[in-house]
Amino acid sequence: MNDSNSETESAEAQAMSVLDDFMTQFNARDLDAWRETLNYPHLRIAGDGSVTIANVPEEYAAGMDFERFAKSFGWDHSEWDYREIIHSTPGKVHLDVQFTRYNKDNEKIATYKAIYIVTDQDGRWGIIFRSSYAP
Repeated sequence: MNDSNSETESAEAQAMSVLDDFMTQFNARDLDAWRETLNYPHLRIAGDGSVTIANVPEEYAAGMDFERFAKSFGWDHSEWDYREIIHSTPGKVHLDVQFTRYNKDNEKIATYKAIYIVTDQDGRWGIIFRSSYAP
């Protein structure tokens, strides 16, 4: 195996680890830890086409209130349905993902398809881009 393949495989493993952390911290409602799974500037395109750009973690955190989010959707937790790597290089991984939101009774609320991009910024892996059909 050449170094390029090894580096790309490592990048793919890092990307999956970041997605694991992202979902774990989201479900824990730990805003500080959750925003640390992102790289900045972070860009999100929501289901309605609206675009959010956060240049720093504090800016991203200002837009999220987990209690309001949970109440408005009846949300309790989310899970990945699948995470498929589309393209990868040693410094960037594109993923086709799908996640489902559940209520406290573990009943499905909604399922969303999305594209995530995970990047290495100076040795720190994080999600830099998300485009989903979620609100």
